[in-house]
Amino acid sequence: MFRTRLLSGIVLVVIALVVIIAGGPVLAAVLLAVSLVGMNELYRALQIEKREERPKELQNSGLACGPLSLAGYLGCVLWYLLLFFDLNAYTLTVVLAVLILMMSIYVFTYPRYCTEQVTGAFFGFVYVAVMLSCIYELRMMENGVYLVWLIFFASWGSDTCAYCVGMLIGKHKMTPRLSPKKSVEGAVGGVAGAALLGVIYARAISGQLSGEANHMLSFAIICAIGALISMVGDLAASAIKRNHDIKDYGNLIPGHGGILDRFDSVIFVAPVIYYLTQALVGKF
Repeated sequence: MFRTRLLSGIVLVVIALVVIIAGGPVLAAVLLAVSLVGMNELYRALQIEKREERPKELQNSGLACGPLSLAGYLGCVLWYLLLFFDLNAYTLTVVLAVLILMMSIYVFTYPRYCTEQVTGAFFGFVYVAVMLSCIYELRMMENGVYLVWLIFFASWGSDTCAYCVGMLIGKHKMTPRLSPKKSVEGAVGGVAGAALLGVIYARAISGQLSGEANHMLSFAIICAIGALISMVGDLAASAIKRNHDIKDYGNLIPGHGGILDRFDSVIFVAPVIYYLTQALVGKF
């Protein structure tokens, strides 16, 4: 199991490197695909579409497919199209249009859906598609090819550091009812490790970013805050799974589970890093 998880992790890192360096349409297309799969996983977990209400040919497929889910998927596609064609002024329009469309489906198919399914569908659109798209927005900024990696240092990097520290010296449980294996010591190690990764990275790319500022302090702060948010994202995804009695969101990634099992912290971190880089980079 450990070997499978390790190999899958290496493959994910290689794919991330290739896709993010490529940027542009490649990154947009991959993030769109990841978002659609992640939304489907969440919709299945939240039971947005009841199995018996799916089309007969899809009842055993595990695919959440129905008017409400399709509205979420459509919103996801439109969102990424607007970002790709640099039409950011209309993104709020898409968010509102998705909400109105979902409420219309709620009304005209009543009583097929309950309120919780409608709110869950809209939540899935924002939680997965909108938040994850900040990876693309950060990558396409000035110096984005360098700054975008802070997202992964603060999420995957802090997670690795937290795991190692927790295994070595973890004694005090952080959230025993939600995630018994996570410790306070591991959390501190994750934040400190992410900050250190930020400093090392700033040193490594010294001279590549425009401007004369020393970026070590700003990168350390950004990664440390991102690491804290990363833990919230990880625990939030775990809470959803516990509320709905599932172990994993899917089995797409061997040894890791589904897209949301691997990207739960990235989803939370991406928008935070996107705004923090604009606020802090070059200010010290």
